[in-house]
Amino acid sequence: MKRAGGETSAAAGAGALCILVASVLWGTTGTAATFAPDVGPLAIGAAAMGLGGLLQALVAARPVARQASALRARRGVVLLGALAVAVYPLAFYSSMRLAGVAAGTVVSIGSAPLASAVVERVVDGRRLTRRWTTGAALGLSGTALLCLAEAAGAHDGSGARPVGSTVLGVGLGLVAGVTYALYSWAAHRLISRGVGSGAAMGAVFGIGGLLLLPVLALTGAPLVESWSNAAVGAYMALVPMFLGYVLFGWGLAHVPASTATTLTLLEPAVAAVLAVLVVGERLPLLGWFGIGLVIGCLAVLTAPSRAPAPSPASAPSRAPAPSHPAPAPEPGQVTTG
Repeated sequence: MKRAGGETSAAAGAGALCILVASVLWGTTGTAATFAPDVGPLAIGAAAMGLGGLLQALVAARPVARQASALRARRGVVLLGALAVAVYPLAFYSSMRLAGVAAGTVVSIGSAPLASAVVERVVDGRRLTRRWTTGAALGLSGTALLCLAEAAGAHDGSGARPVGSTVLGVGLGLVAGVTYALYSWAAHRLISRGVGSGAAMGAVFGIGGLLLLPVLALTGAPLVESWSNAAVGAYMALVPMFLGYVLFGWGLAHVPASTATTLTLLEPAVAAVLAVLVVGERLPLLGWFGIGLVIGCLAVLTAPSRAPAPSPASAPSRAPAPSHPAPAPEPGQVTTG
């Protein structure tokens, strides 16, 4: 029993770690995009997620072929996830361009856990744990403070953005958050129904990448006009999108989608810090406090669960009873101990 529980806990902890590493990689995308200012957000998004998705499908070609019948049987989930993959980067990078790197990332990623929780509650009937609720409250409070700090910094006389632009950017960030939650749920749904993580992510992101190719063809000319622009596009496709989503897919095989999207609240914190250190955006004290709350959220979600010690009265006096596999963690909970 202890072995089974330990294996489950270890896998959940490793899955959470993979998602956190992916979040750090994703947190670099907004700053990387600023090194190609002549490339529009649609082109950046189409290149990053489109090429990254196609590469992921290419690497996972064999698993996809082996599980083609299982994927066809769940084609509705695959297509929903692929459509969300295609919409997400267009909304996400447009949000950052309009509202700023920190605010766009905060709204896009910060709204995803709530959207994911609603999807899981409505579609799967999943009950969210008190731990997830506490962690999500901390994380969302932190992202809200980051957003307020970014808005305050934008009006310090160093280049304030028009209100209409900021509002549109926030709206697109909400669209990005919903689509992010949808493709995370779709991938987790496929994996939990017996499809391997490589095949699930390869199919969803491969089809999503195909849907983005027309956008890339129409808007991507600036990517080949200079070596710096091409380098930005290559980095976005290979590192945060390809490598990041390989790690994310493995993590989704071991933690619920609602927990995964909450763990990715690390991304806006990384994006905000890089925006200050590299891009030159200002982050008031309120924003740093928000980052602290996000870190608190991650600590709550990844802290080891302490199982109550058995009482002496309940200990077996003779031969131990046959062992049974330990139950899986409750939805919304990551166990690492």
